[in-house]
Amino acid sequence: MIRMNKLTDYGVVLLTTFAREPAKGISARELSARTGIPQPTVVKLLKTLLKAGLLVSQRGTKGGYSLARTPEEVPVSTVIEALEGPLAITECSVPGSCEHERLCLARPNWTAVNQVIQEALSKVTLAEMTRPASLLPSIETPPRSIAQ
Repeated sequence: MIRMNKLTDYGVVLLTTFAREPAKGISARELSARTGIPQPTVVKLLKTLLKAGLLVSQRGTKGGYSLARTPEEVPVSTVIEALEGPLAITECSVPGSCEHERLCLARPNWTAVNQVIQEALSKVTLAEMTRPASLLPSIETPPRSIAQ
């Protein structure tokens, strides 16, 4: 099964909360209350997302965190990469990570699969994640020939 880790899932939840009110600063405490994610986890994720450049912070009574870009400019792939690193369905999708890379007959096929997943996740933005699933754009990718 291909699955994002729980922190990545929570990160997407937090960022879609910001995407609903992109101009408003939201505190960690308020995010925790709105999402049900424990505050220590929210704080940890906010630090990571801030460091990745997805959020900006402002101190003070009217402060809090907000998106660094508009929700329409942030693809889900960027969020996942900020929290998990490069998108790769297998270790061999990352060059130099496998000792059998040179002789592997399956590697080109995994690379093609990885590219399709990357393209699909790049087509969905935070703005779209705030809408009902029935309103998401159709993610159509042309059929590809698998490398032989």
